Amino acid sequence: MATPCGEQIHQEVQDYYGKELQKSEDLKTNACITSARPLPKMVRDALEHIHEEVVARYYGCGLVIPECLSSCRILDLGSGSGRDCYLLSQLVGEQGHVTGIDMTEGQVEVAKKHIAYHMDKFGYRKPNVEFLHGYMEKLSDAGLADESYDVIISNCVINLAPDKRAVLQEAFRVLKPGGEMYFSDIYASQRLSETIRKHRVLWGECLAGALYWRDLYSIAEEVGFHPPCLVTASPITIGNKELEAIVGDCRFVSATFRLFKLPAGSRAGPAQVIYNGGIVGHERELVFDANFSFKEGEVVDVDAEMAAVLQSSRFAEEFLIRAGGANAAAPQGCCSKGVKEKIRDPFQLLERLTAPGPACCSGGTCGPPGCC
Repeated sequence: MATPCGEQIHQEVQDYYGKELQKSEDLKTNACITSARPLPKMVRDALEHIHEEVVARYYGCGLVIPECLSSCRILDLGSGSGRDCYLLSQLVGEQGHVTGIDMTEGQVEVAKKHIAYHMDKFGYRKPNVEFLHGYMEKLSDAGLADESYDVIISNCVINLAPDKRAVLQEAFRVLKPGGEMYFSDIYASQRLSETIRKHRVLWGECLAGALYWRDLYSIAEEVGFHPPCLVTASPITIGNKELEAIVGDCRFVSATFRLFKLPAGSRAGPAQVIYNGGIVGHERELVFDANFSFKEGEVVDVDAEMAAVLQSSRFAEEFLIRAGGANAAAPQGCCSKGVKEKIRDPFQLLERLTAPGPACCSGGTCGPPGCC
């Protein structure tokens, strides 16, 4: 997945985000400002406490904030001006820790400048955030140790890395067993032409480096991750005729995935699970991904992939899990008869989310949105 001009791409992206862009409105497409999933109230409230310069210099595509973060150690790949790090600082609490790493020195300087402001705002006695200048493909160069983080997040930046496999390999290395990489990025409907991949503005706008979505699954497997869980998808519109002509018939989507590093030897078969409820912001229902949603106290059949994730991650204490189940060999059924296949294609998910028709039933027995 590496390109022959990796160093040049790094330099041009740094110039684009460090010099040409001064605020979010300077972006030429909506690729890097696409919203992800609806935000819990506690996240919306936490955003209100973040310094206005940090917010103004932020260029990510929405928020990527998973659940169950109290006291976690979190790494933000491509942290930019630090908005997500300061948000996460409030969610992990004073006993947790957040590290942000970014290759654009100007962005790191903005983030560092406001550490004292935010720690005072949050009432923390000592900082629980740090910001590093470095590359997500070379986390060891920044001093990040093996198995040192519970959660990794990334917000619309892996597309800016010439070598996607190196990014995932490094993420896998620094994650603890049972850890999760929860990330939003731009994906293409096909492998990109050299014309697109060498276009300077399309690189800066998060499109020229977009991964063909199927390649994410193959790279994740090669690196050692459990199969990716597709969470949500949002449309990408370029809105620039010159750039649209260069892109041609290739389509792009903003999608969020969950990747888990399960402990060696961990295995699970189909199971029935009951969500205990009580996760802050998701007390009554936990929408885990596009295929599984768990309501408090309801029995839900899950396949072996999901059972392994729930048993071996930080979510283990949030569920009662027992082996077997009538429909446990497949993802949740839909309102119609039969069981729908698990959605893995973000473009397919986007079509279902935007298709007209009756709303799908809610709760633990329903499949992906729009499946009815």
